[in-house]
Amino acid sequence: MTVLAIIQARMGSTRLPGKILKQVNGKALLAYQLERVRQSKCIDRIVIATTIHQQDEQIVKFCEQHGVNYYRGSENDVLARYYQAAEQFDGDIIVRLTSDCPIIDPVIIDETIIYYKEHASEFDYVSNTIERTYPRGLDTEVFSKKALKKSYEKAILEKDREHVTAYMYSNPQIFRIGNISNTQDLGSHRWTVDTMEDFQLLEFILTNLYSEYQLFYMRDVIELLEKHPDWVQINAHVEQKKL
Repeated sequence: MTVLAIIQARMGSTRLPGKILKQVNGKALLAYQLERVRQSKCIDRIVIATTIHQQDEQIVKFCEQHGVNYYRGSENDVLARYYQAAEQFDGDIIVRLTSDCPIIDPVIIDETIIYYKEHASEFDYVSNTIERTYPRGLDTEVFSKKALKKSYEKAILEKDREHVTAYMYSNPQIFRIGNISNTQDLGSHRWTVDTMEDFQLLEFILTNLYSEYQLFYMRDVIELLEKHPDWVQINAHVEQKKL
C-alpha cells in the first residue's frame, strides 16, 4: 500500500499572493515544509499538485530545483487535480497536505497515517481537523484512493470541487469519518500562512527554532510561544476563510 502525500500549492492567494515562496532567512516557506514532510517515516512518495496557470511556473521551477515530483492541473477544480495526481503517481493511501503549513510536524503526520492504517476497516477518511485540538497549520488528512475516486466522480458542488475533502467529511452517511485528537486542546493556535500577520509569526518561529541539524516539533513551538505570549496576538484576530 503506497502512501502518497499530495501537497496542493499555487501562487495565487487573495490575501497574500505568492505566500508559499516568501522567504525567511533566504529560504522559501515551501522549502521548509518540504524538508519537514520528507522527515515522515510513513510517507513513500511526495508530489506537489499545482496548476496550469502561468504564474505557477515558479512552483514548477521550485520542484525541479528541490527534486520533488509535481503535477499540474485545474486551478479551481482542486479535487480533479488531486485525483489525477494520485492516478499518475500511483497512491493507495493519500495524505492531503496544503502548502500554507510550513512548520507542519512530521511526527503528527505519521501518527495520523498510523491511526488510519490501524483503523482502515473502520474509516475511509481520518484527520486531525474534524474536531480541532491541534494548532491550525499542522493539518493532516488521510484517506483511501477509493474514497478520493468516489468524491471525484460524485461531487458536484463548487465548494466540494475546490476543497478536495469537503465532500467526504460533509457526507458521513457515505464515508466513514475518523478524527484524531491531541491530548491537550491547542486548537486556538494559528501556525498557517494566509496573511502578512501569519507570515510575521512564522518568521519569528522559524528564526528562533530552525536548524538544519535539528528538527523542531509542536511542543518546541508551544514552549517558545509560552516564553513570548505577545507573539500569539500577532495573528490572533485573523479569521480562517470559510468554505
